[in-house]
Amino acid sequence: MKSRSAVLSLITIICGFYLYELFDSGLIGTFGLYGIELLQSTNEWYRLVTVALVHDNSNTIPIHLAFNMLALHSLGTPIERFMGRTKFLVIFFVSLIGGSLLSAFSLGYNGYSIGASGAVFGLFGAFIVIGKRMNGEIKSIIVVIGLNFALGFTIGGVDWRAHLGGLIAGAIITKVLLTLRPSRF
Repeated sequence: MKSRSAVLSLITIICGFYLYELFDSGLIGTFGLYGIELLQSTNEWYRLVTVALVHDNSNTIPIHLAFNMLALHSLGTPIERFMGRTKFLVIFFVSLIGGSLLSAFSLGYNGYSIGASGAVFGLFGAFIVIGKRMNGEIKSIIVVIGLNFALGFTIGGVDWRAHLGGLIAGAIITKVLLTLRPSRF
């Protein structure tokens, strides 16, 4: 029996939470990420991970969710195939937590962040590291990352710190995991 991919499982869970969020927007307050001072005072460290479960639902079309899930599928599927399910999940969650930590340290007392973008940018970082390892062409992925950062600075409301933290964490953990993997290249 073929096991379900971790990428599809994550997409299903995140989209399920989004559907629930449409009926109970209080979910954002329950799972969204706050600044480090609030995390310390409330001891709600789970928010470093649950931030990925909630997305902007202020538009009729779930653009925020759609872009994150498209990127998760497009980047995550080949990474999971290459690295395996367990290592893919390690990359995803280390990137998510790395992005959340940089975001939390940057958020003001009343600021908050939502979305899986930190983890998604970690997959960008993983893609670069794997591409370099395989002597692949990585310029196009670097351009996509640059465009995403530029877009984030111009449209506002985008937590570029979560993106940056995820990108760095994803690249680092992938480099570590590749040293543990027997070399095929």
